[in-house]
Amino acid sequence: MKLLAVDTSSITASCALLEDKKLLGEFFSNVKLTHSQTIMPMVESLLKQTRVSLEEIDAFAVTGGPGSFTGLRIGLAAVKGMAWALERPCITVSTLEALAYNLYGIDCVVAPVLDARCSQVYTALFRWEGERITRLEEDDAISLQNLKNRLKNVEKPVFLVGDGAEMCYNNLCQEIPHLRLPSPALIWLRSSALGAAALSYAADGITVSPAQLAPCYLRLPQAQRELLAKKNKGVKEK
Repeated sequence: MKLLAVDTSSITASCALLEDKKLLGEFFSNVKLTHSQTIMPMVESLLKQTRVSLEEIDAFAVTGGPGSFTGLRIGLAAVKGMAWALERPCITVSTLEALAYNLYGIDCVVAPVLDARCSQVYTALFRWEGERITRLEEDDAISLQNLKNRLKNVEKPVFLVGDGAEMCYNNLCQEIPHLRLPSPALIWLRSSALGAAALSYAADGITVSPAQLAPCYLRLPQAQRELLAKKNKGVKEK
């Protein structure tokens, strides 16, 4: 099975092409261009370099969230357009679970962390034992204080991955000495890791139609949060 994986959920963008468990190619960027400018040219270049046509793709994978609201919509829209035109199945993977797959096969606990702003992070917790991954905590948006309390009680070592990894490490390493950072190449989300996670879902028959693709934000977009805050303030002042 040929699988095309696309990620635009955070500040990085990437795409990868896998045939069964073999990685045929991967493109990755960590620049300030918007994902709407980079992701489709990236996909086109990947297919050209691997000499695979879009029509040969059997399934598509994409990160469904949490992450950047705009970024998630761009990635989901790109995959939905390609899959719909070809009538191919799709696999959505939690952004945090895809990040955990960066440490595939390394016996450890992984805490993916994405900067959610407002002193919060999107996070979850996973354990790798050989080639088996176990989810220990569900995806959530929590404060740094709550993250510290959670990680203090986890067996060591705990590897941090994601765009919030260095920030969390710098803030918490003094109080939680068993925190670890992997090599820089493993901190950022790679579509090859997303693809590996998606293949495990596909093997279990867990796919969706293009029409069913939808983001999982975990919390309201900023505009809605600000509107609710104004409404609550107005209620209190009456």
